[in-house]
Amino acid sequence: MRTFSLLKGMPVFTISGERIGTVHDLSISESGQVIGLVIHQQALFKRAFHLQLTDITSYGQDGIVIKLKDSAAKKMPEDTLCFTKDELLGRMLFSEMGEELGLLQDVYFKEKMGTIIAYETTDGFFSESTVIQSKQPPTFGKDTIIVSVYEQ
Repeated sequence: MRTFSLLKGMPVFTISGERIGTVHDLSISESGQVIGLVIHQQALFKRAFHLQLTDITSYGQDGIVIKLKDSAAKKMPEDTLCFTKDELLGRMLFSEMGEELGLLQDVYFKEKMGTIIAYETTDGFFSESTVIQSKQPPTFGKDTIIVSVYEQ
C-alpha cells in the first residue's frame, strides 16, 4: 500500500540504472482507479510523461524502478484526472449519505492494482488528519468527491 505524498518527488530509474525523472502527479481513471504516475523528466525544459503502474518493477524507499529501457514519452490517457493538476487534492469529500468528511489530503492505494482503499482528510490547516476507508470507487464531481464509507 502506498500514499501519493510518499511518492511525490521520488526519483524514477530504468532497470538499466538511468534516472529518467521524478514523480510529479498521480493519474486516476474516471472510475476511481490509480492507473499511473506523471513523471517530470530532467531536461533543459521540463517535460512530463505518463507511466502506467504496470511498467513499474519495484517501489523502493528511495526510488522507483521501471521495466522500460528507454525513456520514451507517453501521453496521458484522455479519460484520467490528476491528483494535483486537476485539483482533487483539497477537494471536499462527502459520503454517499451526504455527510461532510473533510478536505482530501492524500490517497492510499495498492501499488500493483491501483485500487484506492482509503482517503486522508483534514478539516483545515491546524487540525489532525483522518483516514477514511472505502471499498467502493469514488465518484468525482465538479466540486466534490463522493465516497462510500458504509459496508456494502
